[in-house]
Amino acid sequence: MTDLSHLKADFPVLENGVHFLDSGASSQKPIPVLEAMDRFARTSYANVHRGAYKLSVASTEAYEAARRRVAEFIGADNPSEVIFVRGTTTALNTVAFGWGLENLQEGDRILSTEIEHHANLVPWQMVAKRTGATLDHIPMTDDFRLDMEAYESMIGPDVKIVTVTGMSNVLGTMPPVRQIADIAHRHGARVVVDAAQLVPHVRVNVSDLGADFLAFSSHKMLGPTGIGVLWGRMDALEETEPFEGGGEMISDVTLQSATWAEIPHRFEAGTPPIIEAVGFHAAIDYLESIGMEKIFEHDMELTEIALQRVGDVPGVSIQGPNNTIDRGGVVSMTMEGVHAHDLATILDEGGVAVRAGHHCAKPLMNRMGVAATARASFYVYNTEQDIDALVTGLRRARELFGMS
Repeated sequence: MTDLSHLKADFPVLENGVHFLDSGASSQKPIPVLEAMDRFARTSYANVHRGAYKLSVASTEAYEAARRRVAEFIGADNPSEVIFVRGTTTALNTVAFGWGLENLQEGDRILSTEIEHHANLVPWQMVAKRTGATLDHIPMTDDFRLDMEAYESMIGPDVKIVTVTGMSNVLGTMPPVRQIADIAHRHGARVVVDAAQLVPHVRVNVSDLGADFLAFSSHKMLGPTGIGVLWGRMDALEETEPFEGGGEMISDVTLQSATWAEIPHRFEAGTPPIIEAVGFHAAIDYLESIGMEKIFEHDMELTEIALQRVGDVPGVSIQGPNNTIDRGGVVSMTMEGVHAHDLATILDEGGVAVRAGHHCAKPLMNRMGVAATARASFYVYNTEQDIDALVTGLRRARELFGMS
């Protein structure tokens, strides 16, 4: 077993003994991240790109250093391909409205999947309605994986963009993104990956992944909220119009028209999340100090234990692949006769924090025939004891509902 138990001491919020199993929604922050943000706010903060004074120059250097760090982390050759945004949702909306409205028209098709988070579904519905393009969805197989045979039958020259999750936030399913991208590119389509659950847990190299756009968030990878990344291949970004207008993103403005700044600045209107960028940089440094390969190994070991022990609880059904092949550290479950919200409340009484609900994936819930699930998701600070507490809570729920 990969032992990362010593890391728990780096997370002050866990000192109260909570078994935190909701990192899929938002992860906790270690002391180095908190200290980096506090130190920068106390000593170095100023607005960026706009001041000739020393404090602004230092702040700009820190902000741009964070951009370079992100590029290095995801294997991007050009830091200018890294755009700082509010989070994954904003990144995906930037592609949908910045690329989609410019490049889609009636008769074109958008391919999504049945397992998407609303953030990678609703924007495309909105764009399809505005452009007249058709939105189709690659189905899920009965074993909770993407139906690749169906995908190959659905792709064609009328498909202009394929948008897919890198890891399902409900199922843990990890579609074969490279294979999906290669097939899409053979037909001339662009590829978007919602990597909010993927990048925090798996070593990602954008060159190897094969996508044209990649979106992810700092707050799911030990960093602060309010900042995320849209990475795009430069040629794809050049096809994309700014999603927002305002200060910083312009080259010139008259009363009647405007021209845009160079990429990436044309996509970063207004004052950016400066302190958050510093925290994001520190979070990546922290993850790299552990090693992404070790993090994924740790996730999979905990997932395998959870699948086995949770699956042994009578009346509990796991909604997702029942093994660790092509999946990540997310275990969603339902208990016969117990609503997911009631289950989460009972678990919380035992100090176990899980997510309950539709997880912003209502079409997937409908496909599975359930109203909601309780979801446990793992990260670097989790241990086998957290899973033991989860299982104890599940058995307690059965007792409270009068089940033997």
